[in-house]
Amino acid sequence: MLYIRCCLDPIPPRYREARVNFDLSDEQRHIRDVVRDFAQAEIAPAAAHYDETGEFPYPLVAGMARLGLFALPFPEEIGGAGGDFISYCLAMEEIARADASCAITLEAAVSLGISPIVRFGSREQQQRWLAPLMAGQQLWAFGLTEPDAGSDAAATQTRAVRDGDHWVINGRKAFITNAGTDISAGVTITAITGSQNGHKEISTIAVEQGTPGYSQAPKYRKLGWHASDTRELIFEDCRVPVGNLIGAVGEGLTQFLQILEGGRVAIAALSVGVAQACLDASLAHSAARRQFGVPIATFQATQFKLADMGTQIELARLMTWRAAAAIDAGKSAAPWASMAKLHASEVATACANQAVQIHGGMGFMEESPVARLYRDVKINEIGEGTSEVQRILIARHLLRPYEVLEADRGN
Repeated sequence: MLYIRCCLDPIPPRYREARVNFDLSDEQRHIRDVVRDFAQAEIAPAAAHYDETGEFPYPLVAGMARLGLFALPFPEEIGGAGGDFISYCLAMEEIARADASCAITLEAAVSLGISPIVRFGSREQQQRWLAPLMAGQQLWAFGLTEPDAGSDAAATQTRAVRDGDHWVINGRKAFITNAGTDISAGVTITAITGSQNGHKEISTIAVEQGTPGYSQAPKYRKLGWHASDTRELIFEDCRVPVGNLIGAVGEGLTQFLQILEGGRVAIAALSVGVAQACLDASLAHSAARRQFGVPIATFQATQFKLADMGTQIELARLMTWRAAAAIDAGKSAAPWASMAKLHASEVATACANQAVQIHGGMGFMEESPVARLYRDVKINEIGEGTSEVQRILIARHLLRPYEVLEADRGN
């Protein structure tokens, strides 16, 4: 009866306020459209070149900087653009739609490089480092993963020992983005700084480029993301001032896990962009490619592939917006961040697979853009928390009311 009455009568104000609005604001649409125009005009035509050569795309990074994308989701009072997180995700999707390498360069710089300084850095540290980072003139990296510490982030082995007014750092970080370019300014790392009650005390320390004892290995030879900068970092008796500690001693792991929550939402947006590029290419190719005298888009088998791609992309996009909206509301994005990252990354992989199938033999050729999309997409299921880890986090959230997980661990 309540449903019938609500359908017949004017909706009471309390229900009107609770309605979900799927429409973007004028400002959000403007940001999306401006970034889309830039990405399609400047990034998309150059993507194949940078993928083939492996060169870092400095001109394209400068273009993103001119649009203010490196400052987009940060408060104006610290030099940011004052945009919301949904706008940042919209921009991320459009950049990824043109090229995943440019998108991960932006994501790693904003979500992983700048965010720890914004959220946990002192006022002095923010004044010291943020201005050129938000202007896109410099890049900052995020050093969590190690050769023996990936999904198990607490297995960190890098150590920092206090020696007077300095921390002396020894260790290695693996698969780090944006640390070895000509405009890289430093990296924020986790390191063991002691122990408490038999447990590692992990802290966050900023290491500036050029610090003696800090070096970067040559670029990895990767399956995809050829134009992004990814390296191993080496710390050998690297001395940094004690003032480079971010936040308090022992808070490092907690800080980095909080940063990864927002990063996962951004990776979800990146995945949506790549998936949309797969659909874009598949629609254009299926309408133009003729077999048996007709476009292959007229075949039901092709139409079903396109329909499934479009439906799953829209679901992934809405899940990403849901998680981003939680961040904008000042709430924890868990488990929405894990759900969005899990679903969007797997959708992108599936869409890339179908795009190659729709393109047939041409899709297997490097001249085809879907070949690059196919190579670029797999890492989205791995970086910033594997799909397996996301499922663990989601299950923990779902099972929390039943209080079974901790009880089972004790058996």
